[in-house]
Amino acid sequence: MEKKIRIVTHSGTFHSDEILAVAALQILIKDAPHEIIRTRDMDVINSADYVVDVGGIYDPQTNRFDHHQGGGAGERDNGIPYSAFGLVWKHYGETISDSKQVAAAIDVEIGHPVDMGDNGFDYYKLIRQDTEPLILQFMVAMFRPTWKEGLIHDERFFELLTIMRRVLELTIKKERDNEEGGKFAEAAYEAAPDKRIIVLDHAYPWHTILAEHPEPLYVVKPKSVGTNWEVECVRDNPFGFENRKDLPESWAGHLEGDTELARITGVPDVVFCHNRRYIAVTRSKEGALKLAQLAVDA
Repeated sequence: MEKKIRIVTHSGTFHSDEILAVAALQILIKDAPHEIIRTRDMDVINSADYVVDVGGIYDPQTNRFDHHQGGGAGERDNGIPYSAFGLVWKHYGETISDSKQVAAAIDVEIGHPVDMGDNGFDYYKLIRQDTEPLILQFMVAMFRPTWKEGLIHDERFFELLTIMRRVLELTIKKERDNEEGGKFAEAAYEAAPDKRIIVLDHAYPWHTILAEHPEPLYVVKPKSVGTNWEVECVRDNPFGFENRKDLPESWAGHLEGDTELARITGVPDVVFCHNRRYIAVTRSKEGALKLAQLAVDA
């Protein structure tokens, strides 16, 4: 009978860093038989194949990934210290995601906020330009038993582990697809005769790619659902809300069925323009291209 791989983390109250660390290890070992033990018994901890967030040792050679010992377990170049998830991802992220670029993106997207929260860093005071906030700690806290529910921490831990593993799997998939799709967005930029208007033939991830180039003002692309097309503003900070150039003020707030916007723009198949002036929708590619040109010239 095949010996089960033993993954050990601490018992008691659970946190996002060790749940995600265990989830990452589950993905790493794939379908290999394994058991997950929540304990503080040092004999059990010492017998484990992987130990996360307990044991007082950081040693990747023996798969020990704790950060609570004196001096911690190191920090990133930007000063964010590692917690259990960050340590596991540091050593196995590239293997799990099969991409150095994807692994780095997930460390920023998930590793940074999770490790900050677990190490007592105030992420609300950190002005970020490279990622959207992902505060998984709040979701984890919702799963912890209240004072009225009794000692059901293990039950809730394993219930949440299934969700967190799926979150991590989907994030890996998203970043892999972003890496591939970003190449199409870059190619569209290179091929554009007027680099103020970038035309995509699919709803590729473009926000970060085009923010790296100074010229683009608008993207013309098909909507991800349905047959409509849209014109969307480019931003210097893809995670912010300040457009390089807003759509014209006179277009703002006209909704579907409002014929006034077609009269103003001269585009008969225009559907609507958001009142924040960052996106407008038409029923055809030709209509979207005309709207983009009008916005450039405005």
